[in-house]
Amino acid sequence: MNQIDRIETNQRMSRVVSYNGMVFIGGLTADDASQDIQGQTRQVLKKIEDYLAKAGTDKTRMLSAQIWLKDIEADFAGMNEIWDAWAPEGAAPTRATGQSKLARSNLLVEIIVTAAA
Repeated sequence: MNQIDRIETNQRMSRVVSYNGMVFIGGLTADDASQDIQGQTRQVLKKIEDYLAKAGTDKTRMLSAQIWLKDIEADFAGMNEIWDAWAPEGAAPTRATGQSKLARSNLLVEIIVTAAA
């Protein structure tokens, strides 16, 4: 049986779960939600890099990303500008972006990632 590893786990959820060569990173949001979409996106992408490293992998091994924006019309271009500068050339994951109510009203973006270990 393959081992399941969890990072920052509690009763409700784990930030990262690794299993069978796959790394699943739950929805991440900005710590400083007073920033605009670009600032919040930078924060989230930094957290993704950090969690991937804790799981023993990196952004070149991302397989899939789900991006949730509070206001897709207002923030899609600004988020994409930061994402495009950050995403590894030639190793971009599959991606979907949608609009959603987020957990707090001042959050503008939440990102979920799946990667290979």
